[in-house]
Amino acid sequence: MYGLAMVKGLMVTLKNLTRKPFTVQYPEERVRQHPRFRGEEFVWYEERCTGCASCAKYCPLGIIRIETSPSGSAIPQGDKYRLEVFDIELQRCMFCGLCVEACPYDALFMGSGFEQGQYSRKNMIITIDQLRNAEKHPSTWFRPQLEGYEGDTSIRRGTPTIAQGDSRFTYDPRGGPPLGWREVGREAWRWHQKEKAGMRLGQIPETPESAGEKAPEPRADD
Repeated sequence: MYGLAMVKGLMVTLKNLTRKPFTVQYPEERVRQHPRFRGEEFVWYEERCTGCASCAKYCPLGIIRIETSPSGSAIPQGDKYRLEVFDIELQRCMFCGLCVEACPYDALFMGSGFEQGQYSRKNMIITIDQLRNAEKHPSTWFRPQLEGYEGDTSIRRGTPTIAQGDSRFTYDPRGGPPLGWREVGREAWRWHQKEKAGMRLGQIPETPESAGEKAPEPRADD
């Protein structure tokens, strides 16, 4: 019995020796990264940012610090904010993506990097200058307008090449070219243009009550 158990154990070993290895020799080899990966290199578009600090407000860990001052550039319209500080403490970030979801102007994106390790915690703070000068490789996390992006014209025309959630993605944040603030855009569909006060007026079926008519009385045979 003892020798039979050893033979069974060796058979398992021999069986696995003939299998093709599935490990990746990092960093020489890298697994293809999904576009929705929530990475460390946050992408921030200053042209879209209004300084509303919604990202800092909804961050559950309070790692985003924003300081603004009146810009004096649009007094008749109520003025705008001048961003002076936009710091992200990366060492405490849990990459939940709530800051990206809270941004109403698509100014903040999750990044595509995961190699920001440092020897000092002081070096793990992303400053506003780093956000401005960094190459823009946004993640498609909570940004469906980037799904299926293949070139400069696919987003502007509003015709994604693949459906959302399709595993055959074509957009590659790690290997693709940097994207400008115009290219990341807003969503391509137009369903929100028919909304008013939170109601999708074009999709709500009209009822006799909404048309000002009296609803018919139910019959006994119904």
